[in-house]
Parts: sequence; structure tokens; C-alpha cells
Amino acid sequence: MNDDQLLRYSRHILLQQVGIHGQERLIESRALIIGLGGLGSPVTMYLAASGIGKLIICDNDNVDLTNLQRQIIHNTETIDTSKACSAKKSITKINPEVNVVALQEYVDKKRLLQLVTEVDVVIDASDNFTTRHAINQACVTHKKPLVSGAVTRFEGQVTVFDLSDVNSPCYHCLFPKGGDNEDMRCAVMGVFAPLVGIIGCVQASEALKILLSIGRTLNGRLLLLDGLTMKWRSVKLNKDPACMVCGIRKLPTT
Repeated sequence: MNDDQLLRYSRHILLQQVGIHGQERLIESRALIIGLGGLGSPVTMYLAASGIGKLIICDNDNVDLTNLQRQIIHNTETIDTSKACSAKKSITKINPEVNVVALQEYVDKKRLLQLVTEVDVVIDASDNFTTRHAINQACVTHKKPLVSGAVTRFEGQVTVFDLSDVNSPCYHCLFPKGGDNEDMRCAVMGVFAPLVGIIGCVQASEALKILLSIGRTLNGRLLLLDGLTMKWRSVKLNKDPACMVCGIRKLPTT
């Protein structure tokens, strides 16, 4: 690292669990963030500020006035422009050293399979089950760690699926595709603005811990937050042996 980097990341370097070698590891790391809304905003900003070397950010939507109540990476001047481009401008102002690849596109299954191979960690900040299941499938296929978060109204949830671990559950284990789950979009249900910041910051923290190989991640645990009472609950997650995505399906005996 050069002198400017030593100053920029000095508060990380002072941490025994990070140090110079850990910060250098972050600078060499690559992350994929799907969704640049309420959750994706704090995730992207903190990963950029922390010095992640390469951020691939994806969103096919444009900035709308209704987004600005909670999507803090965007601003009034970027209304009607691409969220990906808006986010890239903000990241550059925070940390011009980060290599940002901004994709203004809907990333389908095929595209996700390609993008996931290029990174060390994947952050799901999307807002619909179709995308979440596609991200999960790509991460299972390539055995990449996935940090998942969701918020609606005053309720938030966050977890990690360490898909390099054969014993780890995946997103499909928790929310089976074709189950009773329904997308609850902010446009219909509403969302308490600071809550996406809280959950998004936890996602950023988990992603950094994964990249640094420090502490204990949320793999195998689902954190649930009630924003009205500010009470957290931790629920243990188990791998579903019959999961159609990550489970081991035994052949019938004859």
C-alpha cells in the first residue's frame, strides 16, 4: 500500500483482526452486489469505503423520487438516470481507488452464472424471489458465499449462506421455490427508511468478515429484526437434505 492508502485505511489497519495484511486482502477482493436500492445503498457505500478492490454492481432500474427516502446512494440530481450509473458516481466520490463495474441490466440465470465466477463474495440486495433464487442457484453452482438481506415495513432479516461448506443451507432451504412466499415490494407495503440501513450495514459487515476470514459469520443463523421494538431474534438454519438446489438426493434402491 502507498502512503495515501495507509492513511485512508488506518482505522482498519489498527484493528488486530485486520492489520496491513487484511487490508491488502480487501484491496485485492472482488464483490458482486445485486440491487442498488435500500439495502444495496449502504452495502455498496461501506464496501467501497472499506477498500474492496473491485465492485460489480447491478440494477436495471432508474432512480425515482420515491427511492430517495431510503436509497441513500442516490440523490435528487440523479432522478431518472440509471441506478447503476448513479451508484458508481457516489462510489467514485467516496473512494476513487475502487474499480467499479456498473451494469444497467437485469441479470438472468445465465448472466449470474458468469458474474459469480468473477468474485469472492455475493451480496443479494434484490427485492424479489425470482432474482434471489437465481442468485442462490449461481452461488451453489460455484460454491460462493452469499450474504442475503430483506426488509419490509418495520421488519428485517439477514443471513449468510456459505456455499463452500457442504453442510451449509442455501436460500432455497429457507424459502423453497414455489412455496407460499410472496414478494412484498416497498411500493405496495411501505418500508421504514432506517431499517434498510441497519440490515444493509449488517450485510456489509458479514461480507467483510467473509473476505477477511475473521469472526463468526451468520452462516446457519437467520437474524430477524423488529424495528418497532428494536428486538433481534436469532433462528438456527439447517440444511434441507431434500433441497432441490443444494440437497443430496439419493437414488431409489432397487
